[in-house]
Amino acid sequence: MNIIDISIPLNSKLPTWPDGYGLKISKLLEINENSEVNVSRLDLDVHCGTHIDSPLHFVKDGKTTNEINLDRLIGEVLVVEFGEEISIITPEILEAKLIDKNVKRILLKTSNSHKKLWDLDRFDKDFCAISSEAANWLYENNIDLIGIDYCSIQKFYDTNDTHKILQKNNIIILEGLDLRNVQEGLYNLICLPLSVEGIEGVPVRAILTR
Repeated sequence: MNIIDISIPLNSKLPTWPDGYGLKISKLLEINENSEVNVSRLDLDVHCGTHIDSPLHFVKDGKTTNEINLDRLIGEVLVVEFGEEISIITPEILEAKLIDKNVKRILLKTSNSHKKLWDLDRFDKDFCAISSEAANWLYENNIDLIGIDYCSIQKFYDTNDTHKILQKNNIIILEGLDLRNVQEGLYNLICLPLSVEGIEGVPVRAILTR
């Protein structure tokens, strides 16, 4: 079995949403003459790196991350690749790519991967994402999970309609993927979130298998 890790390694230099908390790692204890153990502390924004958004993110009484059934995060997934010339993904672009209407999980490999935005030491506001019309298209086509290869499923300068449409319709959003070494096609997705109660987003370890 071939395993592809599509999770972004967490580190303090990871690009994060402007004004977000990001990630901070500190040492509480280090092995020396006064200590026999290393102990670290991890402080992070739950939307940092590879993570899922639950409906609670934009829906007041929406489901939290630990209320999402794991069977929705494990199973067949289609990776769809787009060229560098595409800056926003519309319904027409999705329609042309999604030939198999039985697919319920989609991961979008966009210009974000081609431009290697995760390798930058700053956040790039011009990343590729989907339009609110594309969000409606996903709902109308019974998509259960949508993932993308940068910090957000919606464009930086857009309204929050994209998130709201997806989350009001209980579509799982998987953000912060590393798809640079993934070819277009069908895979098996295994996406395991941290089990944390009462929150709207949480880091995940996500892999693809074939």
